[in-house]
Amino acid sequence: MDDPHDPFVRVRGAREHNLRGVDVDIPRDVIAVFTGVSGSGKSSLAFGTIYAEAQRRYFESVAPYARRLIHQVGAPKVGEITGLPPAVSLQQRRSSPTSRSSVGTVTTLSNSLRMLFSRAGDYPPGAERLDSDAFSPNTAAGACPECHGLGLVHRTTEALLVPDPSLSIREGAIAAWPGAWQGKNLRDVLDALGYDVDRPWRELPQGERDWILFTDEQPVVTVHPVRDAGRIQRPYQGTYMSANRYVLKTFADSKSQTLRTKAERFLDSAPCAVCGGARLRAESLAVTFAGRTIAELAHLPLTDLARILDVPDDASETARVLTADLLARIATVTELGLGYLGLDRATPTLSAGELQRLRLATQLRSGLFGVVYVLDEPSAGLHPADTESLLTVLDRLKASGNSVFVVEHHLDVMRRADWLVDVGPLAGEHGGHVLHSGPVADLASVAESATARFLFGREPAPERTVREPRGWLKVGPVTRHNLRDVSADVPLGAFTAVTGVSGSGKSTLIGSITEELEGVGRLVVVDQKPIGRTPRSNLATYTGLFDVVRKVFAATDEAKARKYGVGRFSFNVAGGRCETCQGEGFVSVELLFLPSTYAPCPDCGGARYNPETLQVAYRGRNIAEVLDLTVEGAAAFFEEAGDDAPAVIRSLRTLLDVGLGYLRLGQPATELSGGEAQRIKLASELQRLRRGHTLYLLDEPTTGLHPADTEVLMRQLHGLVDAGSSVVVVEHDMAVVAGADWVIDLGPGGGDAGGHIVAAGPPAEVARSGDSRTAPYLARALAG
Repeated sequence: MDDPHDPFVRVRGAREHNLRGVDVDIPRDVIAVFTGVSGSGKSSLAFGTIYAEAQRRYFESVAPYARRLIHQVGAPKVGEITGLPPAVSLQQRRSSPTSRSSVGTVTTLSNSLRMLFSRAGDYPPGAERLDSDAFSPNTAAGACPECHGLGLVHRTTEALLVPDPSLSIREGAIAAWPGAWQGKNLRDVLDALGYDVDRPWRELPQGERDWILFTDEQPVVTVHPVRDAGRIQRPYQGTYMSANRYVLKTFADSKSQTLRTKAERFLDSAPCAVCGGARLRAESLAVTFAGRTIAELAHLPLTDLARILDVPDDASETARVLTADLLARIATVTELGLGYLGLDRATPTLSAGELQRLRLATQLRSGLFGVVYVLDEPSAGLHPADTESLLTVLDRLKASGNSVFVVEHHLDVMRRADWLVDVGPLAGEHGGHVLHSGPVADLASVAESATARFLFGREPAPERTVREPRGWLKVGPVTRHNLRDVSADVPLGAFTAVTGVSGSGKSTLIGSITEELEGVGRLVVVDQKPIGRTPRSNLATYTGLFDVVRKVFAATDEAKARKYGVGRFSFNVAGGRCETCQGEGFVSVELLFLPSTYAPCPDCGGARYNPETLQVAYRGRNIAEVLDLTVEGAAAFFEEAGDDAPAVIRSLRTLLDVGLGYLRLGQPATELSGGEAQRIKLASELQRLRRGHTLYLLDEPTTGLHPADTEVLMRQLHGLVDAGSSVVVVEHDMAVVAGADWVIDLGPGGGDAGGHIVAAGPPAEVARSGDSRTAPYLARALAG
């Protein structure tokens, strides 16, 4: 039973994922940091056990309906947890891709700004006061009627729809039309309507061309198909749809991302001519505050918005009250290093770290107390200069009467913790033990801790000879986002780190490096986008490893006797898969008012295959058991087999080389972090037989990595450079920057205060720069 006076959260017998019956006591009302190498089990303890149990208890208290569903979702594998308050989770999940979600909607700052315009705005003479809804582009009352509140209109042109006018319609002149039967149908309908489909497009009269491409009419005619491959085809009623109508309909309504992406190629997006991109009705844009419309204020960086909202003392009482609330809430966001963002910035353009910090700022204003906040690497994507502000915010959450449990790799965050829970010693099956739970200083005496070496035993960066560039790549001039006519020289045959505070323009600069590169054979961009969005996609399928494993199973005597081909061992096609879950291993559970979640399939228990397929074994294991092996376990398993699968062993070794030995081969893509997805992509690249000079671009490759794992990854990246390639990383980890050959530092600030190259040169030279906010932290890393 819970003792209300017990000041500890006490976990007993935690067995989630790789946890080995963990018992641990963590005090409440402190900042407790969970550390350990990637895959050690720290997230399984903080999120998979402690937060999951708090969530389960919440659902149990809500309604019998929720209780019935939560039984399907599954409670965490733990004996008991006592002393656990309600919990709030702030994880690093990427935003949903909707252009209507923005910084303003996530933080609810837009609501307050709309209220300010409604109650204290300057209205034209005789104008009626508007409701706050009239200042939102997401409502019928406020949205511009032309662009429906999107600010953009999508239009197409003849040049986009018909890129090669020398072709006839039958030869495929209208590139925007669908392929296969649907495209043939449209062609046959045009033929039946009397248009010449065999004449080159450019020779058709302009009037005919305009009707074919842009008409809104949808005439129905009888089509008499030409005999096709000896088959007699009956006449049918065919409906015409213009290329413009087809493209717009597909772009707006299709559920297929592939079709929508294809349609987008034939569209030009331009600011709406009616609202000028401001997204609002004319009546709403006629109202101003401090001489500006709400659209103009929403577009400003938050730091600039705060200056404008600082109203004089003689302002109305309403204006003073509403602006004071806005300023207090903006201050929390800017304190977390996000002052360069504007309220109208769409959330799909934000990094996972930026989005988490926005939610953290919102929580600070919520007034909750007595809860456990469980945070997932809040320092991810933060420049060291901004980490101090983050620590101040965490202190304030604690001071408000809350417990703050943080999964974190940043050494400065660990040093400021009240309590440290170190999980390990290694990853996967070699982890899952709590090595230390206590004050930070006491970890120094724990010999098996990988964290202790970095937290207490840092030495100066090893002396190394900076590589001589064998050429230079000219980037720019770039004018995009906050970069204004910026040019940079990137050394070839070297390791380059691009640094600067959040929003300084780092990703924009390296994103401007295109495939037309002089002196570079190939450009490889290794980003943190998911390798798949459903449990059907996993590490083995993405790397191509699964194709080889299926061939190995199909070559067994048992498979040959049963006449099972390679396809039998795929969970993506009918035959060998479990039909209940269609080979996903999971079924989707819909929760009312909550995001849907996945639960193990009730028939195959997550194995993905039907019983007959699972009867085929290779060296004592069936296909599901092989997919359940960790990369490290699979490497040992296949190496014992000798020459059966050399391609499998090569693929597994590259995954081990980037520190992913703890992941299971069949681990669903939905369970992988952005950093893990990026390292899987890197491993896929490393296993290719490389020809010529390759330029690798990586955006914050150390995100989600323990310092020990960072060392492993850096060995691989420096190995690529030693083999003759070039590597460019956007990076905040000063240990990585200290080991680079060349540093390009952007800034000095974020947003409009950034966008300039502040310093460029070898690390020791940049560390001496007087204008760089990176310099003092880089100097500290070089000194150890």
